[in-house]
Amino acid sequence: MTNHTLAPGLGARLSAALISASLLLAGGAHADKADQETVAPVDAGHIIDNRDSGQDWPAHGFDYQETRFNPLDQIDTGNVDQLRLAWTHDLNSQRGIESTPIVVDGVMYVTASWSVVHAVDADTGEPLWTFDPEVPPETGESACCDVVNRGVAVYRGKVYIGTLDGRLIALDAATGKPLWRRDTIIDHEHAYTITGAPRVFNGKVIIGNGGAELGVRGYITAYDADTGEQAWRWFTVPGDPSKPFENKAMERAAKTWDPSGKYWETGGGGTVWNSMAFDPELNLMYIGTGNGSPWAWSKRSPAGGDNLYVASIVALNPDTGEYVWHYQETPGDSWDYTSTQDLILADLKIDGELRKVVLHAPKNGFFFVVDRTNGEFISAENYVDVNWATGYDENGRPKVVPEVRRTDKAFDIVPGPFGGHNWHSMSFNPNTGLAYFPAQNIPLNLAVDPDWDGYGSNKPGQPMSGVGWNTASRINSEPPTSQPFGRLVAWDPVKQKEAWRHEHASPWNGGTLSTGGNLVFEGTADGHLLALNAKTGEVLWKAPLATGVIAAPVTYRIGDVQYISIAAGWGGVYGQSQRATPNRANPGTVYTFALKGKAKAPQRPGAADKTLLQGVSYDPELVPEGTALFVSNCVFCHGVPAVDPGGNLPNLGYSDKAVISELDKFVFDGPFMSRGMPDFTGRLDKKDVEKLKAFIQGTADAVRAQQQQQKEK
Repeated sequence: MTNHTLAPGLGARLSAALISASLLLAGGAHADKADQETVAPVDAGHIIDNRDSGQDWPAHGFDYQETRFNPLDQIDTGNVDQLRLAWTHDLNSQRGIESTPIVVDGVMYVTASWSVVHAVDADTGEPLWTFDPEVPPETGESACCDVVNRGVAVYRGKVYIGTLDGRLIALDAATGKPLWRRDTIIDHEHAYTITGAPRVFNGKVIIGNGGAELGVRGYITAYDADTGEQAWRWFTVPGDPSKPFENKAMERAAKTWDPSGKYWETGGGGTVWNSMAFDPELNLMYIGTGNGSPWAWSKRSPAGGDNLYVASIVALNPDTGEYVWHYQETPGDSWDYTSTQDLILADLKIDGELRKVVLHAPKNGFFFVVDRTNGEFISAENYVDVNWATGYDENGRPKVVPEVRRTDKAFDIVPGPFGGHNWHSMSFNPNTGLAYFPAQNIPLNLAVDPDWDGYGSNKPGQPMSGVGWNTASRINSEPPTSQPFGRLVAWDPVKQKEAWRHEHASPWNGGTLSTGGNLVFEGTADGHLLALNAKTGEVLWKAPLATGVIAAPVTYRIGDVQYISIAAGWGGVYGQSQRATPNRANPGTVYTFALKGKAKAPQRPGAADKTLLQGVSYDPELVPEGTALFVSNCVFCHGVPAVDPGGNLPNLGYSDKAVISELDKFVFDGPFMSRGMPDFTGRLDKKDVEKLKAFIQGTADAVRAQQQQQKEK
């Protein structure tokens, strides 16, 4: 189940040992360990030493502390306007690109959608090898938030990739040949996925998973980096209380859940799908946990309770997986307020005392500073407007506004489930003392769904229930009133206040990189890479990228040249149906810049067609039922027909007449199943398809009439 391509030449900097190892593996033999480790020579010492040199980008967040701060300063505020394109590499993808490239010893390892790994000469962009794990296309419907992957880990000659369908695969760094595979999923009857990047701490490869909305129980697993043997597994939420608890941490957690809600049937959530960090001195690793499942607290745990350890920071012993401490940022989460956003470790002087802290800007809109030695709450202040809580008390408990706990009324929650800050990477510059991250508001209205009747509930109008979602919430049952925005925020974690901001054209902007050249780099939803003055926020340089950006840039040095690279490709849960650029084609590409770059930008398709659907015959009386079916099966992928612009998936209100007229040929075992579209055979019938057609064409007609009225005015 592999599709492996080895490039004809491996690049001038690859050693004779690498080439020898490649030839051996191509013949079916195994290269010895010394030859493997000649390539991608990453270990703890390398990651620690590289913090000072900045030559490589050897780990997901640059260093164990996940600061995404590189001290390289060849490119600075005085010359950044001279950056030019050095090379590009086509990722052969039309879906979301969320990867942070790893760069070691002149080779870049970067992932595309569907968990495909590319090895590239980091000086020239020459492709070296490609590994395709051949994820089954039906896995796409289990991925709540696009078929994305955030990158690999590299350690002692191996490249580790977590695949969308839940495998952890070790590849030879020289050739891309698989060395071992492990199935990380405990229960294939539930929709577990992996979109996050593995980490390697103390010789163990550590990976979590996603799928809380689809009814899974969160956990994180460590495997021996050399052999792939499982070392430990730690669950984030308790299981069925009628069965023995795995450890004392789960026994304690169970006391904070109401068993009458049968939370274990919907998994409970708490998935660890993104953030991890490591303190080698304390020998502690830190994870951020996801939202509760289902979203609605009153359905998940009717008698209340904090529901540990959802929406929390948790410290574990990386050698044993033993629980050490936790701090819960959103007790009784009811709004998809994950704490899976980047965790950054820093040493800060607070009230005259040097503190070892975790910095965190999770979805719930507050910026947290927590003592990383013991989990003690230090401070929290909101970095965007919030209306679910008025702040945090001295014990670190949120002061929740009673209105948001009502079960009989919709509430325009701010920030909404997309978060005040989502997974898009944060960086911290020790020279400025500021953290940099994209903040946003995407308006959403939430209400508890009185008709939700447990795991697998699938009634028309329940959001995406036809493909397995379990929110127990009604979404936008009333029009939201808050305003959308996207901005880059520079935050002072000691003063707990904003230092500066830069407004963007749209929400859903990319992660950040900060450098020793007093610069912050960020890709944007409207298709640019920006460089800003890290102290003032002044935009100093801007380059067009022909697609919206959600991933974060990296920087590295080869010889005497500093490069800036970013993997660009629009997507993610918001980007599937929304966009801020006219180009819908979304070609995934690695763009790399240098002060003496001389490459030409690749030619990309122009603006997408915006012709409204017209001429599909339908019965207007079927529109209301079609609306409910569309919400249950289609809306999070395709958006509202003719209202939303379409993202990396098309908006059906702008489809060809032939497509919607014969919609059944696409819905039932259709041509797009190979690209990840669900097969609705047995879930919908032909009468349902007629209702969907009525809603799609009826909405397009309503939009057309509205546009005509505006013209006449």
